Amino acid sequence: MPFPILKQRSIMWFFNPNPKPNLLFFLILGSLLLLSHHSFFTICRAALDDSGEVGDELPFTYVEGTGKGPKKWGQIDPHWKVCDNGEMQSPIDLLDGRVQVFPNLGKLKRDYKQAPATIKNRGHDITVRWKEDAGKININGTDYNLLQCHWHSPSEHTFNGSRYALELHVIHTSSTGKIAVIGIVYKYGRPDPFLSKLFHHIKSVGKEEVDIGIINPGDIKFGSRKYYRYIGSLTVPPCTEGVIWTIVKKVRTVSREQVRALRETVHDGYEENARPTQQFNGRPVLLYTPGENGGSG
Repeated sequence: MPFPILKQRSIMWFFNPNPKPNLLFFLILGSLLLLSHHSFFTICRAALDDSGEVGDELPFTYVEGTGKGPKKWGQIDPHWKVCDNGEMQSPIDLLDGRVQVFPNLGKLKRDYKQAPATIKNRGHDITVRWKEDAGKININGTDYNLLQCHWHSPSEHTFNGSRYALELHVIHTSSTGKIAVIGIVYKYGRPDPFLSKLFHHIKSVGKEEVDIGIINPGDIKFGSRKYYRYIGSLTVPPCTEGVIWTIVKKVRTVSREQVRALRETVHDGYEENARPTQQFNGRPVLLYTPGENGGSG
């Protein structure tokens, strides 16, 4: 089913560095906000609240056939229905034939700073959360404050069908509750420097949140200014849509020991915590390539 024209136009607003609002857009946006304000922000808080996803028996898993696997997520909780029937779900396959080169997206603006952080085993992943202001990214003039990061193994997003060893998600939220995620994928090779600094914490972390001192998010290396941009969802329940995804094009490296530590620390049934790729539904997927305009990427 092709993606509805109306949704395409609304989505393109996220990509346009110089949007020109019109009356129809504001009428639609206002109606959506009035209808979904309470439920949307309740779901966002639940998805990003670590305390809601802790315990030996979690409400969802990644193992099909258990009744709690990815194909059943939308049936476990009424607030998770969008996991089944959503039209903008993540992750997706970043297929070359679907991607439009769009140099006007501009360089991703990061302004991170070191701050106190904690680490926690949420059962389904290992999460580092910054307790104080750790900086922000800026997309289309909107600031998104850094909240936390976590890992999925193998990668959730695929490139022309290829799945890599690991994917890091760096989660940001705006002052109005909108979510922006940066994704970085890794293949096996040299150790990742950021994971190396956290390695001993990862191997010993339990279900209690533990202070790990000052952590600099600037230590998360991108390695390239090229990135993909699309509108999707959270990749765990409640699968909230409207998330702005930025996937770094460069595939970085991680050691087998680092991936093994992440897999062994989480609870049984979450050693491989990657949601299967979701229906594309004709969404725009843009690629920022500064080299197209004579820059370097």
